[in-house]
Amino acid sequence: MPFQFINSIISWFLKKRKHQIELFLKYPTDVQEELLLKLISLAKNTEFGKEQKFSKIKKYKDFRKKVSIQKYETIEPLIERCRKGEQNLFWPSKIKWFAKSSGTTNAKSKFIPVSDEALEDCHFKAGKDMLCLYINNNEDAKLFTGKGLRLGGSSAIYEDNDTYFGDLSAIIIENMPFWAEYSSAPKQEVALMEEWETKMEAIIDETIHENITSLVGVPSWMLVLLNRVLDKTGKDNILEVWPNLEVYFHGGVNFNPYREQYQKLIPKKDFKYYETYNASEGFFAIQDRNNSDELLLMLDYGIFYEFIPMSEYEGENSKAIPLSKVKKNTNYAVVITTNGGLWRYLIGDTVKFTSTKPYRVKITGRTKHHINVFGEELIIENAEEALKSACEKTNASVKDYTVAPIFMNGKENGAHEWIIEFENKPESLSFFTEILDNALKNCNSDYEAKRYNNMTLSMPKINEAREGLFYDWLKQKGKLGGQHKIPRLSNKRTFIEELNKLKN
Repeated sequence: MPFQFINSIISWFLKKRKHQIELFLKYPTDVQEELLLKLISLAKNTEFGKEQKFSKIKKYKDFRKKVSIQKYETIEPLIERCRKGEQNLFWPSKIKWFAKSSGTTNAKSKFIPVSDEALEDCHFKAGKDMLCLYINNNEDAKLFTGKGLRLGGSSAIYEDNDTYFGDLSAIIIENMPFWAEYSSAPKQEVALMEEWETKMEAIIDETIHENITSLVGVPSWMLVLLNRVLDKTGKDNILEVWPNLEVYFHGGVNFNPYREQYQKLIPKKDFKYYETYNASEGFFAIQDRNNSDELLLMLDYGIFYEFIPMSEYEGENSKAIPLSKVKKNTNYAVVITTNGGLWRYLIGDTVKFTSTKPYRVKITGRTKHHINVFGEELIIENAEEALKSACEKTNASVKDYTVAPIFMNGKENGAHEWIIEFENKPESLSFFTEILDNALKNCNSDYEAKRYNNMTLSMPKINEAREGLFYDWLKQKGKLGGQHKIPRLSNKRTFIEELNKLKN
């Protein structure tokens, strides 16, 4: 069969990359230090490189001393000049692509520079590695006897002063190498449709008769697509539509709240789930083992990593440490230096290392997306762990949620207000709340201390959302699809008040 032959050839080609991966697994510190010095050498004659005296930097300690940690607001003036056509500002090669960040629901957009090197040596390389690691772990994989269904975000590309901006997914589709285009569905013109709901229907029409062997996309939006596929076809599960489906590559949000729903949609015992960790700023980590919840940090994508212990986090005034100094089970903010011209850039994510030989991580949340109004230091990882426990003990499942503080009022204690859209509702919301509260106490000693005898925090208040509430909220904001996400935790009540207004 020609498809089997193609599958064998592509699989053989992808497997060869495993030897290069083994190199950075064996010599992580050397690979990272060499990469940093290469980036500095390439950019020494840029405006930023001259200003920071890159030519005098000979080792990591020099770099850390001379270059300050940066937030987007700090480098925005340089990026805006680049968007207007100026070049050689922070990276030597021409930059014409900018990924409009969709990682938050804030009105203010970020425009992340995407160089040709970042596309080729980071994003596309990661796409190949994702397949390489999967195929090496699954000798009987038949991915390339069919196609991968990719679900990107808002795929419109906008031109401004001979530069272009849009979602990262749109930029990747525009520049996709032939091998990836050949093995993907839907075709480019459908994938690049601007209006989200129209695009969903077009994707379904094109793919329900294809031999789809893999899925790629954000869990929340892929779930919407798969349910619409069943509505359209009248089938009971996705395997009746795509019987050769074998793996789902996902990222963008924590998968645990969605796992049970996917297992119902794809009732196949040996079906594989592979997580990735990527963003507009770069592709960082990939699950490298079957049935694992840890991600291998990829060290040769043109990204140099530093980390700030969250216990010492002070934004741009923080002191960062290199990869060689990290410890397991400590919460760190991630700082990156990239082949797209970001220098000691705070991406806003937090991770913890589960292993240092090799370096594997779990995503724990965002530096901004936490609740610490009362000293409780609640992070997304705590919320997800507690929700999982509450769902298991009440046979419930959660579709979406968000949490915000209820501020103290006179003699009234503070509390946390949750809005939860259930896929399967618990029989007793009060029992669910009690289990959730106890689980939060078990996984977060600061929360437990504030809840002691209701001294600072009262019992959480949980509001059950009507079906489609979060979808309608994102639609109202023009943020349907792709990597647009519900903000899980916030120190402010802005999001939760907007949702409360849409509840009925």
